[in-house]
Amino acid sequence: MSWPELPRLTRLLLAATLAGLTAGCFEPLYGNRAVTGGSGIGDKMSSVEVAPIVTPNGTRLARIGVDVRNEVIYGLTGGGGAMSPSYRLDIKLSSTNLQVIVDINTARPDIQNYGIDASYTLIDIASGKTVVKATTFSRVSYNIPGQQQRFAGDRGLRDAENRASKVIAENIRSRLASYFTAGT
Repeated sequence: MSWPELPRLTRLLLAATLAGLTAGCFEPLYGNRAVTGGSGIGDKMSSVEVAPIVTPNGTRLARIGVDVRNEVIYGLTGGGGAMSPSYRLDIKLSSTNLQVIVDINTARPDIQNYGIDASYTLIDIASGKTVVKATTFSRVSYNIPGQQQRFAGDRGLRDAENRASKVIAENIRSRLASYFTAGT
């Protein structure tokens, strides 16, 4: 071994040693808490009761509210049954639909952005205290193919609503997982 190769070998050995030492600090988000003895994040998340989302009946927002609630419940429980609730999650929704690109010949929109804004509150049932209060949003775009294909435009809007509701549910689930892990 020559002298110029020694620093590179030393750096490689040091990097491998540091990687091995920091691997012991890693704790999976959804793993069991074997070291601390606490319950896993899955148990805490499945103890959240998701209240029905209040929206005007018969509107698009009512269907989206049901979709968001179902996605949040599935994200928290993983499709399994919920435990006895320790927390209640209240969600409020509003939606927007903005024209992004307008055809200059027909003055009809070609592309629109659909958005959902959600505010949610996690309440500790035992104390009635609000532990998490936050907002999230989702913006998705969809095409409107023209006057002759009205059904395709309606289906594009519904697909945009579905995609936006999944993003909202994932954002809420991630924020609650962060709270149950770090307590903030």
